[in-house]
Amino acid sequence: VFQGRILAQRLVGQETRYEVEVKTPYRHRFPLVPREYVWVPNTCGCPSLREGAEYLLMARRHVNYERTLNRILLQDDGYARPWTPREDRLVREAARHC
Repeated sequence: VFQGRILAQRLVGQETRYEVEVKTPYRHRFPLVPREYVWVPNTCGCPSLREGAEYLLMARRHVNYERTLNRILLQDDGYARPWTPREDRLVREAARHC
């Protein structure tokens, strides 16, 4: 779970790749660098992430069977909400209990 600002969007094959500036990592099981690529396994624009906007993203790390691909994947059941101070407060409160 992290707060990020969308810098760019690009369609790559049957997927969408977002370049994201990681603002605040809240809870992560793998290291995040200041700029990451977040992949969405479709090209329909779901979820709709606008360039320049900030979001609270809950994504997972995807490593393929051969271990040749390691990326951050925002699945259909992932969480992508526009970032607000309220979202920040809710995530920080939840982190204390989890």
